[in-house]
Amino acid sequence: MYGSELHKEQKVSCSSPERERERMKGSGGLPLQERVEHPNTVERLFLCILSVLILCLLLYRLAVLPELPGGVAFGVWLTAFLCECWFAFIWVLFFNCKWHCIEHKTFPDRLLQRFKSSEEFPAMDVFVTTADPVMEPPIITVNTVLSILAVDYPASKITCYVSDDGCSPFTFFSLIEASKFAHSWVPFCKKYGLECRAPFNYFSQSQTGDAHDPSSAFHQDWKETKGAYEELVKKIAEVAKKSISDKLSGDEFSDFARVEKRNHPSIVKIINEHKGRLHDQVPHLIYVSREKRPSHGHHFKAGAMNVLTRVSAVMTNAPFMLNLDCDMFVNNPKVMHNALCLLLGFESEARSGFVQFPQTFHGALKDDPYGNQCKVTNKHLMPGYNAYQGPAYIGTGCFHRRKVIYGQQPPDFQEAKNGFYNYKLANGRENGRCGMEEALATIFGCNQPLIESALRAASGGSALVDPPPSQTLSSSLEAAIAVSACDYEDNTLWGKQIGWDYGSTVEDVMTGLRIHSSGWNSIASLPEPPAFLGAAPSTGPDTMVQQKRWATGLLEALISRRNPVKATIRGKLQLRQCMVYLILLLWAVRSVPEFCYAILPALCIFTNTSIFPKITDPEFKLPAAVFIIFNIYTLVEYLLCGLSLREWWNNQRMAKIVSSTAWLFGLLAVLLKVFGISETVFELTRKDDLEGAPAEAGKFIFDSSAIYVPATTLLFVNFAALALGLAKVVMDMEANANVGELVCCAWVVMSFLPFVKGLFRRGQYGIPWPTVCKSGTAALIFVCLCRRFSNS
Repeated sequence: MYGSELHKEQKVSCSSPERERERMKGSGGLPLQERVEHPNTVERLFLCILSVLILCLLLYRLAVLPELPGGVAFGVWLTAFLCECWFAFIWVLFFNCKWHCIEHKTFPDRLLQRFKSSEEFPAMDVFVTTADPVMEPPIITVNTVLSILAVDYPASKITCYVSDDGCSPFTFFSLIEASKFAHSWVPFCKKYGLECRAPFNYFSQSQTGDAHDPSSAFHQDWKETKGAYEELVKKIAEVAKKSISDKLSGDEFSDFARVEKRNHPSIVKIINEHKGRLHDQVPHLIYVSREKRPSHGHHFKAGAMNVLTRVSAVMTNAPFMLNLDCDMFVNNPKVMHNALCLLLGFESEARSGFVQFPQTFHGALKDDPYGNQCKVTNKHLMPGYNAYQGPAYIGTGCFHRRKVIYGQQPPDFQEAKNGFYNYKLANGRENGRCGMEEALATIFGCNQPLIESALRAASGGSALVDPPPSQTLSSSLEAAIAVSACDYEDNTLWGKQIGWDYGSTVEDVMTGLRIHSSGWNSIASLPEPPAFLGAAPSTGPDTMVQQKRWATGLLEALISRRNPVKATIRGKLQLRQCMVYLILLLWAVRSVPEFCYAILPALCIFTNTSIFPKITDPEFKLPAAVFIIFNIYTLVEYLLCGLSLREWWNNQRMAKIVSSTAWLFGLLAVLLKVFGISETVFELTRKDDLEGAPAEAGKFIFDSSAIYVPATTLLFVNFAALALGLAKVVMDMEANANVGELVCCAWVVMSFLPFVKGLFRRGQYGIPWPTVCKSGTAALIFVCLCRRFSNS
């Protein structure tokens, strides 16, 4: 039985691309997307000029090296040369990404040529993840969910799954109330064609002055809907103020009685079920809290995503899945149409294994004081990724093919892999029914509904659009609870070859690497208005937590089985795509040469050596030209994005601060893990409430974390070197000897200006005294050692 079923499914899967091409021709053959390469001649000129200058600087370093005397001078020059070699390597990686600039223009209106009506559109399962009702207030999750329920797509084709890793009755209550409000909010959005469909954002934009006639039908609907939303916010706020509330009692909340955050059974609740009636405009909404036990590892967000994948497989089994963070609401109601144009718009589906939309932020602080809004990256790097295998998966705002997440090979490689997920299935088929059952169980686990849904998802046939006719959401609850058990993944391939990968705190990049290594491509889509809007950290400590988590996880991915260099040699990862990944995966490693280079000029001043020629030497023009042209180039990038000079400077200084704090500690965390001293920890980033960041949030905030010690030490060392160097110039001891080093020291001090201000402030805006004392001691030891070496 199972062998014949698999054989049939494989035949359907192999024939589906051909059938899709015939279908396109029958509808007039108009493409759903168009590849557009933008000319970037001026940028290429900058890239070439800088590349030549960097090469000349390295050749100069290498030529001078044998002429130097031994000791400190030779060591300092060699260190500078090695650091600059590293910077040149990083420059080559960025050069690779910026040489081409490719976007994909989509034509959503042509989708109806592919399908007879919008009701024939493929189903979408949307995953929203939240983990802590304190760090991630439920009102944020509620607005994200409401924006999904109101998206411009057939309601019968959408199911929204919310994963609550905090197992919070407060979150569940908020979703119930949101579902009630959705029955007025969703029709209101669709009736008037609203652009923004997250209620907090829509009402905050229109509440200051509604220009419509108060007697109009729109104004009446607007007023009633706004009042209903305010009532929803009030209810959630009231429950949030109480640790125990009468509103959180009754049969609906009985499963939450006496549960602990990390020790509770699986909870799967159908909050809203779309009955298939045309007038019902609110999609399915399902709450999921996976089982957690202290004896079982839960693999952070990757574990939650794998549970959502299995639960959705046995309940709705949509062929496409969208995952969003709880604070990333839908900003473009046509986003699913845009994604479909890219998922269905290529002759080979291998061209779009997943579609990634960039992270864009709402309510962001003016001039991006923490350098975390990614505007220039989205504008100048994302289009470059499309020239190769596509962008990395960044964990949110991404549309996946279910069968790709299940580990299926692209059509071009299926024959080499015996057609299905891997060789185990082929071997199982040869051993008959028992072997087939064993092979399927080894891959997906021993749950028959899940295995059947996986076979349907792989087929590419009509069975993947809807569950079997006899199946309802309620009838699949038992299977959903079973596959969300904490021990379900034992002895399966979940987290290894299928689902979201385990082994890193950035499960998204690891999973994307696996997909690209299998031969799939991805697409970066940058529609207007932006598809999704999220919330960027608005304080220094939150930024450091996020950057450290990313740097740690990216380095874990680099040294894992998903290493991109290994995948290029043994897998299907292209060399230039490998270079794209290295930009991300080397964040933590980059901290060491950047820290060394930031301290080298001070070392030169203390030891009477140099890493730059004298200002009177012709060679001085070479490093000066690299410094000036590079900064002009980056500034032009910001100006072309419509950003200010202040925002450019904020991003430049934050790059230096982050590399000497969060990235450095990310490297340390991985080293401790490698040596078996401690394990890495997934640290949540606190989300601001919907009121937005406070006015004073632009000021740099410090806490007592040791993460600020290296940066403060750098500041002290460079400040002392700057003072000593200027004193030498004033006394005309060596007026032009260390001009290059003095400029670098001044640049470092300017970059760490928030730390300078922190030395003279108190409270959360001041650097804590323990940090000042530790940094001062470390700086004093460094200066004393330098003077000792210079005297010897």
